[in-house]
Amino acid sequence: MTPSTQPKTPSFTVLGVRVDAVQIPDVVARMEHWIGQRDACRYIAVTDMHSLMQAQHAASFKEILANADLTVPDGFPLVWLGRRKGFALRRRVYGPELMDRFCTETVARGYRHYLYGGAPGVAKDLANRLKARLPALQIAGSYCPPFRPLTQEEDDEAVSRINETRPDIVWVGLGAPKQERWMAEHQGRLSASVLVGVGAAFDFHTGRIAQAPEWMREHGLEWLFRLSREPARLWRRYLLYGTEFIALVLLESLGLKKFY
Repeated sequence: MTPSTQPKTPSFTVLGVRVDAVQIPDVVARMEHWIGQRDACRYIAVTDMHSLMQAQHAASFKEILANADLTVPDGFPLVWLGRRKGFALRRRVYGPELMDRFCTETVARGYRHYLYGGAPGVAKDLANRLKARLPALQIAGSYCPPFRPLTQEEDDEAVSRINETRPDIVWVGLGAPKQERWMAEHQGRLSASVLVGVGAAFDFHTGRIAQAPEWMREHGLEWLFRLSREPARLWRRYLLYGTEFIALVLLESLGLKKFY
């Protein structure tokens, strides 16, 4: 099956952005299908309210989300909007859980994983923790790039380093929108079958940042927990962008504003 003949994924739009109506088992199956094909490098945008608002303020980022091979609903607002549009979405496609489920459920397949992102030492720490929990997991390599933009020489070296390890999946933990931009810019240069932007998953899985209790994660309250832990960094994301998101969704639902 070629990329052009892949089965069409059911989807809905929010503020002009396509959101694929999928759950974690669907994403795992699609990733395995792509790895089996080995005909292209594809990327998955794990998308929430913050990403959608970034897309409203930057047309180039909206295009990156539009070009993603899957744009999955990480945030509960997207799940709720999907339900209103008739899709039976039980849960969100939570980036850290997607990473954990894929590694756990496919470990016997021998897929090769590369970890790209995180603060210095975090990707290596994550690799060690994954190997301790899943000894058969194939970690091809890891790299924590500097927070500053890489020079062309540094970027070329990073791409060569990744390709030399022959990974099937590259997990990208740079945070949105940086990780989506990185995947879109590099998919044509990487030999991996799948790139997945998983945001803070590296920090959560290494314990660098505390996760919200499960009951908060499962009831759309993770944002409140994270805001209480990092108010200086996150207040704009959740309070300003959150208010703007609600206003724009309301305008769209009432037919008072069109988004393309």
